[in-house]
Formats: sequence, C-alpha cells, structure tokens
Amino acid sequence: MADCECLPGCVFFNDKMQNMPAAANLLKKRLCRGDNAKCARHMVLSALGRAKVPPDLSPNQVDRATELIASGA
Repeated sequence: MADCECLPGCVFFNDKMQNMPAAANLLKKRLCRGDNAKCARHMVLSALGRAKVPPDLSPNQVDRATELIASGA
C-alpha cells in the first residue's frame, strides 16, 4: 500500500492532535501508511471535505466518522 495522500496536512500523522491515542504509532503504520480507506479522518475528508474533519477525530473512530458523514456535519 502507498502512503496516504493526506499525510503532509494531517494533524494526526504530524503529531499536532491533542490527546493522541496511545496506539498512535500502530495506527500510523496500519492506516496512514497502509489502508487509509479504514481511517476515520480520511473517510470524513473524502465525503465532506477537509474543513469538516474535526481536529479531535482519531483515525480509529470509524463509528463517529460514519455519524458525521450521515449528518453531513
């Protein structure tokens, strides 16, 4: 898998997110440098645009991403 195209501006990948998950390095390897289709941040970005990605959305919060996408928020 190729690196996610969002890496340069991703607050999670660039360690700019408050309250980083304890498993951040594992998530980066699995989602940012692997299958970004399963990344909650990427899901919201793809569906609603970068401006709609909450700064505190963790890549593993797929349920929250699904709710955001469904509500159009």
